[in-house]
Order: sequence, then C-alpha cells, then structure tokens
Amino acid sequence: MTFDTLASPVAFLRDMLPDLPIEADLQAYESWWQSEGQSISTAIDRAGTPWLRMFDRFGKRIDEVMYPPEYWRMLRQGYKTGTVWRTFEHQSLFPSYALFYVTSFFDMGLTCPYTISLAAAVPLEKYGDAMMKERFLAPMLRRDDSVWQGAQWMTEVKGGSDLGANVETIARRDGDRWLLTGDKYFATNFHADLSVVAARFEGAPANVRGLGLFLVPRYRDDGSLNWTARRIKDKIATRSVPTGEVELRDSEAYLMGKPEWGIYLILEVLNLSRVSNAIGTVAVAQRAMAEALHFASQRVAFGKPVIEHPLMKRQFEQRSEQLRQSFALAWESLRMMESVRHETPPYSDSFHLCRLLIHLAKYQTAELAAQSAKWAMEVHGGMGTLAEFGIERLLREAMIADIWEGPPHRQILDGLEVMERKGAHHMLFEHLTPFADPAALQDIIARVDHHLSLDQYEKEAGSQEVFEALAQFTGAALASKMQVKAIVSN
Repeated sequence: MTFDTLASPVAFLRDMLPDLPIEADLQAYESWWQSEGQSISTAIDRAGTPWLRMFDRFGKRIDEVMYPPEYWRMLRQGYKTGTVWRTFEHQSLFPSYALFYVTSFFDMGLTCPYTISLAAAVPLEKYGDAMMKERFLAPMLRRDDSVWQGAQWMTEVKGGSDLGANVETIARRDGDRWLLTGDKYFATNFHADLSVVAARFEGAPANVRGLGLFLVPRYRDDGSLNWTARRIKDKIATRSVPTGEVELRDSEAYLMGKPEWGIYLILEVLNLSRVSNAIGTVAVAQRAMAEALHFASQRVAFGKPVIEHPLMKRQFEQRSEQLRQSFALAWESLRMMESVRHETPPYSDSFHLCRLLIHLAKYQTAELAAQSAKWAMEVHGGMGTLAEFGIERLLREAMIADIWEGPPHRQILDGLEVMERKGAHHMLFEHLTPFADPAALQDIIARVDHHLSLDQYEKEAGSQEVFEALAQFTGAALASKMQVKAIVSN
C-alpha cells in the first residue's frame, strides 16, 4: 500500500471498491477538505467545548450553540454534498456512507451529526405517516443552507446499554400526538431540528417491551422551544459535534411505527449508527497510518529512514492488512444492511445475519482505530504527543468512537445473543464459505460451537476471546472476497 493510497480516503475506497459510488463527487468533497475543511476542523478542535447561549437579550429561551461561522460552513458542506439526501435520491445507503468515510478521515466528530440525521430520516421515511413525511422529511432532504439536522437520544443518566431498565422518559397520549417528559443525559447534536427519542409508554412495564420510538421536533406548534438544554458536555474529543443534557417537559412528539415495534425501531436506528461508526473508525485508522507513514518515511534514525528498518516495515505491512480486512468487514455490514433495511418486524434470517455482522464490525473496527492511533503516536515518538501535529487528536476521537453506540462488551453480548437465539453464526459461516480458507473455517466453526455449549456463566465470561477470533476470521474472508471482485473487475 503506497503513501498516495493511504493519504487519500477516495484513493483507498477506489482501491477497495471497484464499484465505488459517486466517485467524482467524492473526489470533489475530498478536495474541499484538503483546501478548506481541514483548517476549520483543526481550529474548532483547538478551541475546545463551545458555549451555550440560553436566552436572547429579551429573556426568551433560545438554547443556541455558539460556534464560529466557519463551523456552520464546514458542517453544511457535507449536508449539501449529500450525506443525507443521496440515500433517498439513489435509493441506496452506499453514497451517504462513502461520504461518511471521507468525512471521518478528516474529522470523525463531524460524521456524527450526518449519521444521526440520516438515522432520523430513514425511519421517518419508513415508518412515518404522510403528515410527518411532508412536515419533517422534506426539510431534511434540502441541498442548501436551510437543511434540517436530526439527532437520536436514547441514553439517560443511568446508562445506555440497558435501555429496558434505564429509560425513564414517559410518553403519554395527547390526541394525535404524544407528550414526553424526562431527561436525556447524552444528547448528541442537541441543537438539531428534530430528534428520534426513546421513551416509555405511560403505565408500561419497565422492560424493552414498554418502549416506543418518537419523533420530537425542536419547536412546538406555537413556536416555542419543545425541549431545553441543561448544559453542553466538556468531553475529550469530537468537539465538532455538541453533546448536551436535554430536558423534555410535555414535549410534543409523534410515534414512529406501531407501539409494539418500539424496541425494534430503536435497534434499527442504532444499527444505522453502528455501521457508520464501523466505516468511520476504519477511516480514522487509515488517517493514523497515513500520518505514521509520512513521518517514518522522512525521519532518519541510525543512518536511514525509520520506515526502512525491518521491524517498522513489518508493522506497516501487518497494519495495512488489518486495515483492508477491517474495511471489508465494515463494508459488508453495510451491504447486508442495505439488503434488509426495508424489512419490518418480524424479520428474516438475513436480518439476523446482518445484526451479527454489524456487531462484529463495530467491535473490530473500533479496536483497530484506537490501536492504530496509539501506534501512530508511538511512531512519532514525542512529536506524537504534541497537540499541534494532530496525532493525539486521532487517539482522543478513536476512544470516543469505541464507546459510541455501545462499547465493546455490548457488541460481544448482543452478538452472542443473536447467535444463541437466531443461529446467526450458521448463516455467517454459510455466507463466508466461498471465500474462507477451508481449514480456518472448520476451526472457527468448532470453536464457536464449543463455546455456545458452555454453561451460561462461562459462555458470557469467556466470550470476548472467541468473538474477537470470529471478527478477525470474518474480516479475512471478506477481504479475500473483495480481492476476487477487484481482480474480476479489472
């Protein structure tokens, strides 16, 4: 893998995907980042947490996030290029997620508002009624500065993984709409125009069956704020997306889909974000490798460039292969999600296979990004610790991406559940058979089957090792698949 390929997200995508969508537009978007976006992104990150203006000069509550004008230009560039509207024009997720990859290479945090906007628009089109689509979807598909943003708010102060026990926001019926009351503790992109929100139906049991997914606009019908912000979080990275604490007080909302489908719709939204996280963290790993290669090619130690030392050269070779395998796994999870995203409950076997692929991809790629950023810092030595060169930022942002949409243990346990209850591992092995090494395939089949036969405590306690092995095996097999397709295409 050459430096030219590593230094360009579009070149890497072209190398991995012979059927790369909207290539000319991706190239133009990358050029914009190189000429303008990078300097804005760096300035926003160095400026730290933005501040919240809660009232205007007349005492009216406005809860405005105070970023400089350049931030809004950077943010809207992605929306106008098509991070949301292209999914609907092309009737495919691929163009939007390719744009997510390019964005993440330059600014992982900025991918977040694009992702959760798309993750609001997709279920709105799928489950919203005619009024909701006309009123709320159309503004999200605009291609100018008036475009609306979306958000998703699931997590409350007790945590996000156990939604059944921790969601205390209550939804009560009010004619054709609902009123939500509660607090969301990690409300990312909280200044969005509308949000998809998890809430519990009034009187429903304290488990996942009592949850619904609601669309909550920023303003009430009378024009006043529909929710208020308590504060903006001061977090270690992703400063290009504000995260706050939001208070819902009889906030006007609209139910998405059937009431009994609530938890399934919530998981559909999370899966859209998890795949974006997987795609984006591979881009972060690529950026870390590109920065490391640039430095190692020019830094001279013991009479020759660092890259020419055998150990360093071998590390680059190994990490290049890990990068390709992780991208193959992430992109296959996207392909599978695209093939099943129009399904509604009850889902097909293919949907459950998709779930397992997503958990494997989210787990594997987040770990890759964190380890690649750490390694890039080591390659730079002391220079890597200095904020002015941007390597430490990659590590900060990779660590947050590791936690977004469920940390590693959540992916492992949910992956274990879909194997136990739905037999998704059998479908996965069948899916990989044409591309996998036969001996390695038989080994991982035996290993997974043995693990699933253990008692419940040992099965959960020892699940990380076998899940990690399954993720690595799956990435290697899918990279072989991509290589075959590339050869055939050429």
